[in-house]
Amino acid sequence: MVFSSEVFLFGFLPAFLAIYYLTPMRWRNIVILIGSYGFYGWWRLDFLGLLILTTLWTYAFGRLMMGDPARRKLWITIGVVGCLSVLGVFKYLNFFIDSFAALFSTTPEELGVHWRLLLPIGVSFYVFHCISYLVDMYRGDVEEDVGLVNFAAFIVLFPQLVAGPILRFKDLAHQFKHRTHSLDLFLGGLMLFFVGLAKKVLLADAVAPLADLAFQTPDPSFALAWGGAVAYMMQLYFDFSGYSDMAVGLGMMIGFRLIRNFATPYHSHSITEFWNRWHISLSTWLRDYLYIPLGGNRVGRGRTYVNLFMVMALGGLWHGAAWTFVLWGFWHGGWLVLERATGLAKANGAGAVLRTLFLVLIGWVLFRAANVEEALHIYAGMFGLNGFGVPAVTALSMTGESLAALALCVGVAALEPYLGQIAREQLIPQPGSTLVATNTLVPTLLVTGLAALAIMKLAEQSFSPFLYFQF
Repeated sequence: MVFSSEVFLFGFLPAFLAIYYLTPMRWRNIVILIGSYGFYGWWRLDFLGLLILTTLWTYAFGRLMMGDPARRKLWITIGVVGCLSVLGVFKYLNFFIDSFAALFSTTPEELGVHWRLLLPIGVSFYVFHCISYLVDMYRGDVEEDVGLVNFAAFIVLFPQLVAGPILRFKDLAHQFKHRTHSLDLFLGGLMLFFVGLAKKVLLADAVAPLADLAFQTPDPSFALAWGGAVAYMMQLYFDFSGYSDMAVGLGMMIGFRLIRNFATPYHSHSITEFWNRWHISLSTWLRDYLYIPLGGNRVGRGRTYVNLFMVMALGGLWHGAAWTFVLWGFWHGGWLVLERATGLAKANGAGAVLRTLFLVLIGWVLFRAANVEEALHIYAGMFGLNGFGVPAVTALSMTGESLAALALCVGVAALEPYLGQIAREQLIPQPGSTLVATNTLVPTLLVTGLAALAIMKLAEQSFSPFLYFQF
C-alpha cells in the first residue's frame, strides 16, 4: 500500500481517520499502532513479524539500560548489534555473497547458494529508529519509560514508516503523550499531503519514462544521456520530497509535527550545503550517531577528513547493497573532504550553484544505474562518446508529455524557494490563524485542483511505487 494508490486514498486513510477521531484521546495511540501494523502488513505478514520482533528487542534492551545502569554499555552493545544484524542479513547478505563469488569469477549458484533474501520494505528506516532510541537511552536523553504501546507506535507510525523522515524518539516522545488536534492543523496537513501527491504523480512519474529510456539504451547519445540524467535528477527529488511532504502532512492530520526533510537542495552552493538541505533527517542522523561518535572535527584535520569520507561511504551503502551506491558514497565523501580542505564549502554565487548541480547530477547517474557498467554508458554519452544526435528509433520513444514534464520540473525546482514560502505562509496555518482566509483561498483552490488532477492521473496510469521504498 502506497500513499499514491487508490486503496490508500479512498480506503485506508478515510477509514483510519474516522476511527482515530471517533476514539477517545487516551486510546488513540493504540489506533495508530493497530492501523500502522495493518498498513505495513498489507505487503507481507512475515515482514510485519520481523518488524514487531525488532521493536520488542529494542524496547527490552532500552528497559534493561534503564533498570540496570551499571551494565548499560553491555546492554546497548547487544541491542545495537541485534538491530544491525537485521539490517545486515536482510539487506546485505545477498550483496556479500555476490561479491565473494565475483572474487573467484563464479556465481552464488555455483557455490551452492540457490536462495535470495527479499528486502523488507522500510527496514533501513525502522532499524535506524531503533538504534537512535537505544543510543539516546544510553546517553540519558530519554529519561522516562513511555510504555511499550507508545514506543511501538513510534516505530511503526505509518506516515514515516517505509521512507522516512528518520525520526528520533527523544524528539517525538512528548507528542505521543500530549499532542494538540485542531481543524487548522488538520487542513494544513491535508494541503501539504496534496502538494506531495501532485509532486509524485504530476511531476516525478511524468519524467520517469525519459529517465528509464536513457538508462535502458545501451549507448545513449549526448542528448539522450543528458536528458535522461536530468530527468532522473528531477524524478528522484520530486518523488522523495513528495513522499516526505505527504508524510509530514499525514502526521499533522493526526496531531504530530514531524521534521522537514528537504530545504530546496538544488539551490545549494556546495556539496556540504547540499547535505544540509537533502534528506535532512538522514544527514542529522549520520552526524549525531556516527560522525560525532567517531570524533567529528575534534580529532585533527586528517582524522576529520577520514571521518567525513567514512560516514558518506556508509551512507551510500545504507541506500543500497550494490557497488554503485558504494561509489556514490565515495563520490560525495570525496567532495565533502575536498570542500572542507579548500574552503569550497563556503562558496557563493551562481557559478557555485551550477558546479554543485553538476556534481550532484554525476552522482545521481551512479545512484540510478543498475550496475557500474550501465553508469559508464551514461557517462560516455554525456561526454559525447556515443554521438550527439538522437536516433530516429529512440526519438519515437521520447513522448512530448515527458519532455514537457521535464521542462516543468526544472521550472518548479528553480522557483521552489518562492513556491515553498507561499506554501509555508498561506497553506499551512499557524496557531490561531484561519485557513480559509481571503489571502489563502486562491492557493488552497489551486492545490485542491492539483490534487484532483493527480487523482485523475492515478486512475489512468499503472502502479508506481516511491523510489525510496527500495532502500
